[in-house]
Amino acid sequence: MGEHERWMQEALAEARKALEKGEVPVGAVVVHGDRVIGRGHNLVETILDPTAHAEMLAITSAAATLADWRLEDCSLYVTLEPCPMCAGAIILSRLKRVIYGASDPRWGAGGSAFQVLGVNSPDVRVEVVAGVCGEEASALLRTFFEKLRAERRTRDDACGASSDNQVERCPSG
Repeated sequence: MGEHERWMQEALAEARKALEKGEVPVGAVVVHGDRVIGRGHNLVETILDPTAHAEMLAITSAAATLADWRLEDCSLYVTLEPCPMCAGAIILSRLKRVIYGASDPRWGAGGSAFQVLGVNSPDVRVEVVAGVCGEEASALLRTFFEKLRAERRTRDDACGASSDNQVERCPSG
């Protein structure tokens, strides 16, 4: 197992924690030298915070560990291509490298949908490595969303819309 795969397994372990909590299974770790200094997994639904993405939590944790917001000699391993919000935090925290698993064609800011991480700036350069353990990361996401769709179908079938167009009496969610 190579270095990138080794650290991505740590991020995948974080993603599985998110999955267990009913969150979109995305996990991230920040690595400095030969150790993890920050960890995070999605907690958006758990703490009702739209910024509680795995990357944001891992970056915050890493900054606290180093007692410095500049993470210049650090790498971020994340199971899903970062969104524009997270890409902005990656740039502002001066991370050297981002390694991600699954691409995100809807919100990916590493080139799939947006090119935020590829910003051409004289003082900010983020190396991007895509597709590390991508199949495993994609499988976790696929499993989560298939289960979510099945649960919604079951709920919709049980509640059903009445024939006289009355307001649905089943709970949403």
